[in-house]
Amino acid sequence: MRAATERSYLDGQFLIAMPSMQDDRFARSVIYLCAHSDEGAMGIVVNQAVPQIDFADLLIQLDIIAEGPEIRLPRAASRMIVQRGGPVETGRGFVLHSADYFVENSTLPIDDNICLTATLDVLKAIASGAGPENAMLALGYAGWGAGQLEQEIQANGWLSLEGDMDLIFDTDLDGKYGRALSLLGIEPAMLSTDAGHA
Repeated sequence: MRAATERSYLDGQFLIAMPSMQDDRFARSVIYLCAHSDEGAMGIVVNQAVPQIDFADLLIQLDIIAEGPEIRLPRAASRMIVQRGGPVETGRGFVLHSADYFVENSTLPIDDNICLTATLDVLKAIASGAGPENAMLALGYAGWGAGQLEQEIQANGWLSLEGDMDLIFDTDLDGKYGRALSLLGIEPAMLSTDAGHA
């Protein structure tokens, strides 16, 4: 693990869209950064639901569970919301989850408490009740090329915040943006929609 004084990358942190965000795909979004380096960045939007896609229906489409009149899923799985993780690879699923679940060569540890797995194994485990204690499924991800995220931050497009497990796995998606700002001590009304530099 990098020492705090050496850390210049934002992996394991949140990006919070400023009100001036012009890109509709990211307006009022909260993104958990899974990877950030000189080569670019990758993150998962954690506060946008995918309309009309139910987790159980997705499991049926993927042949993880059988279709039937009464589908029984473990409590954690029945509460899962299929989320929009970003505009890149929207047909692919990414599961952010607690570190109590790990598959060798498939799971990417992001920090001490959060991991990312993008294989069907984690969905099968969740459906059977053997998955991680906390998990969220996102379709797609947000990606930035080398230097792109840094430019967007300099242009006042994003605020950053230390990662917070409760915020990632909270199922109140509509409230996450305000909660993220509150964790920074900011009221949304205090933020100007005009970008600029002092």
